[in-house]
This record gives sequence, C-alpha cells and structure tokens, in this order.
Amino acid sequence: MKTVGIVAEYNPFHAGHRKQFDRVKAEFGGETAIVCAMSGNYVQRGAPAVMDKTLRAKAAVACGADLVVELPTTVSLSSAEGFAAGGVGILSKLCDTLCFGAETGEAELLMETARALLSEDFSPLLRRELDGGKSFPAARADALAQMGLSGEILRRPNDILAVEYCKAILARRSPMVPFPIRREGCYHDRTPDRENPSATAVRRLMLEGGAWGSFPEPARAIFENAPLHSLAAGERAVLARLRTMTDREFEALPYSGEGLWRKFMHASRREATLEDILTSVKSKRYTRTRLDRMMMCAYLGITAEILAAPAPYVRVLAFNEKGRAILSAVKKSGVFRNAGETVRRPYQALEQRWGDLYGLFALRQPEAPGAEQRRRIVFASD
Repeated sequence: MKTVGIVAEYNPFHAGHRKQFDRVKAEFGGETAIVCAMSGNYVQRGAPAVMDKTLRAKAAVACGADLVVELPTTVSLSSAEGFAAGGVGILSKLCDTLCFGAETGEAELLMETARALLSEDFSPLLRRELDGGKSFPAARADALAQMGLSGEILRRPNDILAVEYCKAILARRSPMVPFPIRREGCYHDRTPDRENPSATAVRRLMLEGGAWGSFPEPARAIFENAPLHSLAAGERAVLARLRTMTDREFEALPYSGEGLWRKFMHASRREATLEDILTSVKSKRYTRTRLDRMMMCAYLGITAEILAAPAPYVRVLAFNEKGRAILSAVKKSGVFRNAGETVRRPYQALEQRWGDLYGLFALRQPEAPGAEQRRRIVFASD
C-alpha cells in the first residue's frame, strides 16, 4: 500500500488542505494511505493554535487522512530546519513519499537547492554574508546565489520549508521520495480565497466571527462550536511570565545567541505589551518569527537544552481503520503513543505543563488545567 506523509499544522484545516488530499489520491490512487504529522497546541510561527489539537486531527481524518500523529512541541517551535527535520524523522518510519506545498513545484530543483545547502562550500559563504550584518534568510539566499543557483527560492515561504524537507530527506537518508505540489494563492492573504485560502485569512475570519465558507463540510461540523484560542487572549499570562523571569532564565532561552537574550530581557522589563517588546527587539538581523518563537518558549519554560533534546515518543491523535493497520505494522518500535496514554518520563510532565498553559489562550474564559491527562485518541470508523 502506498503511504504518503504530510507535515502540517492544520491551523485550522481548510479547503486547501482537502485539495491536497484529493491531489494525492489522484496521483497515487484511491487506496493510498495519508499520514499527517501535525503540530499540537503550539505552531511554528510562535503562537498558540487557534483550536485544540484533537479537534484539528479529527477534522483531518474526517476529510481524508488515515492517521494523524503529533509533532512534539519542541519540534513545532523549532526553526524551519528543525521543524522539517522533526517531521521527516517521524514520517520516515511510516511513509514512502512526502507531499508538501511549494511555490516551486519542481522536485529536482528543490533537491538541487537542498544539496547545495548541505555542501561543504556553502557554510563559509553563509558566514561571510552573516558577518556583513544580514538576517539569516537574506544571507542564506545570497550565499546560494553565489553558488550559481537562484536565491529567490529561499525568499518564498513555502519554498523555504520545501527545501528544508528535501534537506532532511538527504541528511537522514530517508527512504521517502519528495512529491511537491505547486501552491496557488498568497500565503499571507488577509481575505480567504474559496479555492486556495490562506490559513492567515481563515484564522482572522474565525476570530472575528466571520463566515466559515473556507472549510470542507466535515471540518466545519467539528469546528463550528469549538473554543477558539489566540495569543492576544493570553497576553497577560505571557507578560506575567516574562516580567518574573531571571537573567539566567533569559540566557537559557533558545534563539538567544549573540546577546539577543539581553535585548529581549531588557525589553520585557521596559515595555508594556508583547507587541511593544517584540517590535523593540526586532531588527534587520533578527526576524520576527524567531522572536515570536523565543517569546513562546519563554512562556512555556522551554530552554535551548529542552528544545534540542529529541522527544522520547510521538503521540497518536487520530486514525481510521487504515491508520490502525499502519500503526500495527510499526507497533514494535515503541515510538508511537496514544493521546491519553501515561508514560513515566520527565517529558510527559512537560507535555502536561504546556497543555495547561494553552488553556490560558482561550478567547471566552480560561480553560481548566488537566486537558492532557483527559485527552483520548480519536478513532473514526467507516
């Protein structure tokens, strides 16, 4: 059986994601199994997910996925490189193909770029550009251009992640074959296109109480009455954490090299709002998403050491009969755990802490702690 993996956030699951499932089935056949490695309650841009991970996983299975496993929080809050490597590492145990969206739909071009970034010639070129004061994304694109390849591929959001997937496949010698799908529409559109909506636009409408026309019907039925979450709703909780952190705690944060932690610490002790803090620290050198992830790690108590440590297991969030068969085939690995399964490891205590803190981002009122302990796997029978 062909098994296609997708690394996703489904924040939230919308019509564009259903379209990707349809494309996979059209390309590889109706019996193809789709396995998704999905961000949990925190997403890669350094924010809480708009809805609980169990609901998003349930919607994905209702719309065509066969198995949804959770990307550990430490993967979800990593850079694009870490996010891609974590997803590829998980799906390589389950899948033979990796499908992803990209502005560039040419697999060989993406793989060629990935090989260049992994070559010995690239690092000194990158260092020279960084030493000139450029941000990492700009420095990387310019260094690639000096190797005779177009640096533009590293200036488009989906292409950047697509190249990281290809890098991870090469670096890990993964058996998965890349299958890029050309992404249409604009990644940051504020108004959703019905055929190719951006998640940014869909989230904005949801949080503003707008129309729900961008969702497939099975997902809409799951989402309509779901509690919503946003960073703004939990801003005071985040500020309380930042204002009580010690110098040493700031220094231990991920992404804090080159003295960035000091700038972030001083801004946290000077500015009134999260936006003011992040705006005052942002510069040409440091991207906003890096600072957003740093801020979320501070709130959750994630140090650079915790972020770098591999998660000891992966949670299973939802599956159907086909997904059950896939899990049975890898059961002996011991890597995959049911959503509510108790595991006596320090990492589980961290998961429970992060779950409890997610409830403070709820729009209507704070949610009670203990969600991780109560959460159960979703099984969708035919």
